[in-house]
Amino acid sequence: MDDHELQAINPREVGVDSESVEQNLPRVDGGKDAYLVLASVFVQGALVWGFVYGFGVFQEYYSRQPQFAGNVSGLAAIGTTGSGIMYLTSPLVYGFFQWYPAWRRTVSLVGFAIMLSGMVGASFANSVAELLVTQGVLYGLGGSLLFFPVYSYLDDWFVKRRGLAFGVMIAGDGTGGVAIPLISQWMLEKWGFRTAMRAWAIISFLFVSASLVCLKPRPKARSTAEPISRGFDMRFLKSPAFWILQAGNICQGLGYFMPILYMPSFAAARGWPNITGTIAVSLCNISIVVGATATGWIVDRYHVTTAILISCIGTMVAVFIFWSFSVYQPMLFIFAITYGIFAGGFPATWSGCANPVRRRYPVENGMIVALFTAGKGIASVISGPVSGALVAADTWKGQVGFAYGSGYGYMIIFSGITASFASIGWIGKRLGLV
Repeated sequence: MDDHELQAINPREVGVDSESVEQNLPRVDGGKDAYLVLASVFVQGALVWGFVYGFGVFQEYYSRQPQFAGNVSGLAAIGTTGSGIMYLTSPLVYGFFQWYPAWRRTVSLVGFAIMLSGMVGASFANSVAELLVTQGVLYGLGGSLLFFPVYSYLDDWFVKRRGLAFGVMIAGDGTGGVAIPLISQWMLEKWGFRTAMRAWAIISFLFVSASLVCLKPRPKARSTAEPISRGFDMRFLKSPAFWILQAGNICQGLGYFMPILYMPSFAAARGWPNITGTIAVSLCNISIVVGATATGWIVDRYHVTTAILISCIGTMVAVFIFWSFSVYQPMLFIFAITYGIFAGGFPATWSGCANPVRRRYPVENGMIVALFTAGKGIASVISGPVSGALVAADTWKGQVGFAYGSGYGYMIIFSGITASFASIGWIGKRLGLV
């Protein structure tokens, strides 16, 4: 999921000085209104992020169409641009809604309109550049403005059970990541991409519209009724711990997206049925839910660098052993599951990265997570053209054994090496810097 788990510190939780007034308000952590908000967040996550996670299916399909074929790097950049914009804009969106919480609904609607225009626009595309603008830039920008406000709604309605609420949200992302690639594969083969994109636009309009009706802020007691805006203390940027952990995060992100986006293409290159790559992507996405939950459990109990090291080692094993020897379909499925658990669970370490920084500087957890989300976005944007270049330059195809000779050998090496650099944070802990 993500990579997008912003746990904003809600200033409106503090300062309720009238317990009797609070008792007359809808209760937090449960009740019809709270659960409707949670269901709305689940639906939005499944559709907005699930479509991003499932882009590999579209990429493989586009590569077989005459008007798009031959531009491997450009096709790869579509998915990473969309996800990168969503990641990169997270600090801006987080900061905006801290300053102007009353604008949440308006901005969500504007983002919804932009996202739908990107989906419909992509159905009319006749070049990779047009797909990049519509399915990449417009979808990413619209999805960001639509989705990121939900974090503040969760902060409104869940306090003691906020971890559970964010877990349900992540489950929504994973559910969409499983269902959308499978449905998209069927749509693309049956109808083609133009009808498929329009169908997804209609589905998104219906379900997201219903979710927006149920998504509403929790009424506040009179003493906290006025929206509170505040700036941020940025002194934490002086912390070596922040930059060391952020460096590891960006390095991990450089290779993270490549296996997920290229699984369908890799499966096709092996001569396997198209559904093979789709199943692999779905297995990876559902495993992300498991990995993020387990990683979050570790972060709550041990130093964050312990969770980072486990994720790092697990990802390297997945890439260098399971992907490297994926000469049979079951081995690809094993790789997808292990990669989803360990690499996909890595973003769950972000909330724990605030703890070493907070020892010396006051900082909101939400701002740290937002900046780490942006760091992954930087890596996402870079990885698109880099992945295409790796495939285009691969000279091992047909020359070496195992999966290294599939045409994706360079990518396997690159993904494994960048995963190893995530251990920078653990090394920094050993040196007393984190």
